[in-house]
Amino acid sequence: MPIDNTDKQILSLLQQDASLSLQQIAEQLNLTTTPCWNRIKRLENEGVISRRVALLNPQKIGLELIAFVQIKTQQHSETWLEEFVLQVKGFAQVMEFYRMAGEYDYLLKVLVSDMRSYDRFYKKLVNNVSGLTDVNSSFAMEQLKYTTELPLS
Repeated sequence: MPIDNTDKQILSLLQQDASLSLQQIAEQLNLTTTPCWNRIKRLENEGVISRRVALLNPQKIGLELIAFVQIKTQQHSETWLEEFVLQVKGFAQVMEFYRMAGEYDYLLKVLVSDMRSYDRFYKKLVNNVSGLTDVNSSFAMEQLKYTTELPLS
């Protein structure tokens, strides 16, 4: 599906503030509401816009510690992977989860309130998932950049 400059402008506006009204978006793009609405619906129907959410400030709700967890395993069967993915997706603390190329097989971004909470998470992870050969954790001291806006240029 081709995305033109008007679509990119709509996407940019929505990435910055998904609560903008249709009227506000249309006005900023010098469109009437009907073509603007049609474009947004098309972008949603085609999966370009997957959902609209509220972004929370983790510190304001007591989530102060960001951990990056690197995992190695000797298990690579499809059955093991399905179970591993199911287990990891069940942890609310896991914000992001990737299968990697390189020294480590998997990378998790984990958000918890403190080291004690991380220790509880870690123990559940290593006790619930068999076949892990190395679990390495690094902790962010300061978040220097965070964005959910995708580059559209």
